[in-house]
Amino acid sequence: MKNNQTLYLKIAKIIEDQIHNETLVLGDKLPSVRSAQKLYNVSLNTIKQAYLELESRSLIESRPKMGYYVSKSAIRTTALPSIASINNHETKNTPEELIDKVFSTINRKDVTQFALGLPGKNFLPIAKLNKGIINAVRNRDDAGTAYEPVQGSESLRRAIAKWALVMEGKITEDDLVITSGAMHAMYNALMAVTSPGDSVAVESPAYFGILQAIKALGLKAVEIPTHPLYGLDLEALKKVLPEIKACCFITNFNNPMGFQMPDENKKELVKLITQYNVPLIEDDLYGNLYFGSERPKPCKFYDEAGLVLWIGSVSKTLAPGYRVGWIAPGKFKDKIIRQKLVQTVCNSSLFSDVISDFLEHGRYDHHLRTFRNKLYTNYIQINRAVETYFPDNTKIAQPKGGFMLWLELDERISTTELYTTALSQKINFAPGRIFSQYNQYNNCMRLTYALEWNERVESDLEKLGRIIKNSI
Repeated sequence: MKNNQTLYLKIAKIIEDQIHNETLVLGDKLPSVRSAQKLYNVSLNTIKQAYLELESRSLIESRPKMGYYVSKSAIRTTALPSIASINNHETKNTPEELIDKVFSTINRKDVTQFALGLPGKNFLPIAKLNKGIINAVRNRDDAGTAYEPVQGSESLRRAIAKWALVMEGKITEDDLVITSGAMHAMYNALMAVTSPGDSVAVESPAYFGILQAIKALGLKAVEIPTHPLYGLDLEALKKVLPEIKACCFITNFNNPMGFQMPDENKKELVKLITQYNVPLIEDDLYGNLYFGSERPKPCKFYDEAGLVLWIGSVSKTLAPGYRVGWIAPGKFKDKIIRQKLVQTVCNSSLFSDVISDFLEHGRYDHHLRTFRNKLYTNYIQINRAVETYFPDNTKIAQPKGGFMLWLELDERISTTELYTTALSQKINFAPGRIFSQYNQYNNCMRLTYALEWNERVESDLEKLGRIIKNSI
């Protein structure tokens, strides 16, 4: 297996070098998988892995029924967003009201939703989910009316443990607690490892839901500078760890920047938190939405001390409204279960059965493969549209998975002010200000590309680009 891995990386390196020395140029078509197999005298799977590796680095792109082409991203002309210098004195204009405005449009069908971190319904296997609910009702003696165990459905926990191959058997059904989505898991994790007044380290920019949870629990967020490709600045974290009671990070396809923290950095992060005995709450709900050849490991994989509380969910991938999430809380499991008992007692047994069935019979993996392909195609489309319609000095993140695109605009622009104009034209996006507790990222925005790509979506991106240009 190691030889195969080395072989596909060698082939990927040959093609990468051809792109960089302009033997292959923008728009060139690569040999088909079968042609490349004969050319390099290897297996089809080796070529597929090589092409996936190149796709994960945005060097090539697949076009449905046409093949693989040198990607526009390979000839990257736009800069990456800046690493923020955290201004922790600028606390004016708190973002709560702006968050309320963004979410007030959640059910408006007339608004193009670039703001909300939810997959469009065309991405979801709704007919199969409906069939699953009918089967769940039929197969249960109680038709779903009875309580589940507080820890969660045993069959669902077993299915998650078996399905989580990325953990290589390090997670069992007994290690997991089922929650009402990832945010329920997040609240429980924060409550289990902190007390009011404690400090919690977060990435900056950070997902606004995490910042709001920290604030609601009477905790203090400590924002750590973050690189748009590699993630958290570990040296900056190390300096504050002695005063920190918990860390809360999204290491795989971070929301909002889309980076994938390298494995070496994850190992170093786990080593640091173990050394300082600081729990790490790891939000890994985007980990299965990778563009590369394999799912990246979470920090939990490297955790020997039980200090990593690993959170997952199907809310971003399969059924947002089912509110099925889970947490592997390590040494804090008993505390999490006690907290859940006094909060929600248990989850919906019907939804647990549906998700368990999807996991057990391979339907979820099949759905994820289709979903990832659509997301990657959409990422290429939105990247092209932003480069075409937005000002030339727009800085664009380079996500390795997930469905968020982070943009940094001209420093004279306020995306908070742009938001009202865009919404008046039925375009919704997430202003950068909501991703910090401080008055920063005012010239940034987050766009989601997990929506059906059509003429209206492209037209609205063109409109948004015009609004931005007119504001300078």
